[in-house]
Amino acid sequence: MSAASTETNTPLPTAGSRVFFQGAPGVGCVSSSPINGDDPVQKKQGKVTVKYDRKELRKRLVLEEWIIEQLSELYDCEEEEMPEVEIDIDDLLEVNSDDERASKLQESLIDCYKPTEDFVRELLCRIRGMRKLSAPTKKGL
Repeated sequence: MSAASTETNTPLPTAGSRVFFQGAPGVGCVSSSPINGDDPVQKKQGKVTVKYDRKELRKRLVLEEWIIEQLSELYDCEEEEMPEVEIDIDDLLEVNSDDERASKLQESLIDCYKPTEDFVRELLCRIRGMRKLSAPTKKGL
């Protein structure tokens, strides 16, 4: 009798049961040893993440939350009901003068029926000293 025609007494799997395959040691791209923290491949995968300046990101997030809060007050509605208002902080930071920034903001807020001067003034104060977010530089590649 050949190995291929050997009968087994093991019942056939039902539709709901699972079948597991065990690879032979040394075959394929998976090692036979368990994965642990000392595996150099695992450590290298952890370094693939992009590094940003967390402090700058945090300041940006706080500013964006403040902008949303102020816009909901200006438009007298919830965030979901707010009209499409695009305020690009990086775009504002590229402009050299506060007057140009203020005019860009006023253009974005043209649909607002409430006075926007205080919001614009406060936003310009808050972005003073901020830097434009750029893609992080690649190190060691």
